[in-house]
Amino acid sequence: MTTVAVTGAEGFIGSHLTERLVAAGHRVRAMVQYNSFDTRGWLDTLGADVLADVDVVAGDVEDPATVAQLVEGAEVVYHLAALIAIPHSYRAPRSYVNTNVIGTLNVLEVVRAGGAGRLVHTSTSETYGTARTVPIREDHPLQAQSPYAASKVAADKLVESYHLSFGVPAVTLRPFNTFGPRQSARAVIPTVVSQLAAGAAEIRLGALDPTRDFTFVQDTAAAFHAVGTAPADVVVGETFNAGTGDEISIGALAATIGELMGRPVPVRPQDDRLRPANSEVMRLVCDSRKLRAATGWAPLFDLADGLKHTIDWFLDPANLARYRTDGYVL
Repeated sequence: MTTVAVTGAEGFIGSHLTERLVAAGHRVRAMVQYNSFDTRGWLDTLGADVLADVDVVAGDVEDPATVAQLVEGAEVVYHLAALIAIPHSYRAPRSYVNTNVIGTLNVLEVVRAGGAGRLVHTSTSETYGTARTVPIREDHPLQAQSPYAASKVAADKLVESYHLSFGVPAVTLRPFNTFGPRQSARAVIPTVVSQLAAGAAEIRLGALDPTRDFTFVQDTAAAFHAVGTAPADVVVGETFNAGTGDEISIGALAATIGELMGRPVPVRPQDDRLRPANSEVMRLVCDSRKLRAATGWAPLFDLADGLKHTIDWFLDPANLARYRTDGYVL
């Protein structure tokens, strides 16, 4: 049984990746952000059979000593820890630099010192900004249209520089919009589902015209595992997009969810949820041919199937109770 490390393991994608890694026969050293409530995020909801092969390390990626403890001796480090809520990045940009940039630097330094055999770094499709050409390939120009995106561009470039300067065995995965069970209510799909489940007469969202490429979380977790286990000469030093290649507008997505839930209601934009005009990313659609060719990865869930799984999970009263249902999002 090989040992792998996951930062951000308590989060949405991190918890699904932890499950997948355990199922694949790995022992997972999982970093969760220390808190006085002694909670481990979504890891607390996983089964005892999964947690038997998970060693939890409480800490923070901003602390080099904790990162060294987590990474030392791991075959692969999956670095997912990040602040990701775009609206909050307008109000607290320094915190995004501290976590997303300095945290990544701390991970890189430990891997550079020989602490791990490979680093899988998490990027985001937001680094591309509004698509200039579609579908978006990995060589598309980077344009940071929010402080969050800027912090991720900086982290990506640090990873690139450490590979080229010091030979750090790193690969960058750039997922497009991931969705599924356990996702934060700040994201559009949980927002719509939770409002409808609470009996809302209308759905309140931000801009309805932007289009996105949505990938079910199990497919995203599979993409991480694929680049973490592929031959080094195929993936190390490379950046890979992960997405379906299909796009849908936010307005049409909300309407689709309403139909699947048997609750077709009006969908309206809400001014206080709009991004600053020049910050809105209008179109994202993925070209994942590079990842497919290198690893054989391909998404197994289409949007409708993924939405059905997600809706079923949210409609479980025990799960829905974890979410606000008044449309409020941080």
